[in-house]
Amino acid sequence: MVTGQRGRPRSFDRDAALDKAMRAFWESGYEATSISDLTRAMGIGAPSLYAAFGDKRKLFDEVVVVYGGRYGDFGSVALAEEPTARSAIGRILREAAEVYTDPDHPRGCLVISAAVNTTTEEVAEALRVRREANLAAFESRIRADVAAGVLPADTDARALARYSGAVLQGMSQQSRDGASREELAAVAEVALRAWPA
Repeated sequence: MVTGQRGRPRSFDRDAALDKAMRAFWESGYEATSISDLTRAMGIGAPSLYAAFGDKRKLFDEVVVVYGGRYGDFGSVALAEEPTARSAIGRILREAAEVYTDPDHPRGCLVISAAVNTTTEEVAEALRVRREANLAAFESRIRADVAAGVLPADTDARALARYSGAVLQGMSQQSRDGASREELAAVAEVALRAWPA
């Protein structure tokens, strides 16, 4: 019987392997995670990795998408659900304190930490574009509140968005340095005091 399938079937769970790759990149970053690190973490050989995912860069791109859907979507959800920019950013910072310190996975944010130690310009740029998109979403939401009179007319929407992004990125790094959920939650509350009344 001819099945039309060539070669041996995959002998591993692709989703589980992708999850293990995500954790390896999240822990060590893009640059420091080698193909041998990935194959060891994923429990597959290099030929299987290349056949299933392409190269390291393509695997990382797929990992970032999975990470965004599984761990990084709390920001877009808060922006969509909260009635004001301040309440949305406050929720994002509070939830980041939880997500970034969750003991069930590496600390911090993969999109932030993976960019810190990469010299691969394409990877750094792709991650930068993601972070800039988040800042643009913050700024857009702040501008809408200024236009609606929720925030004062002289609010610097761009600076406030960048400030919020800087706090979020700093929380990611501090979590990797060992800051607790409670410590980061306190940072979130202090950050919100900088918002105009």
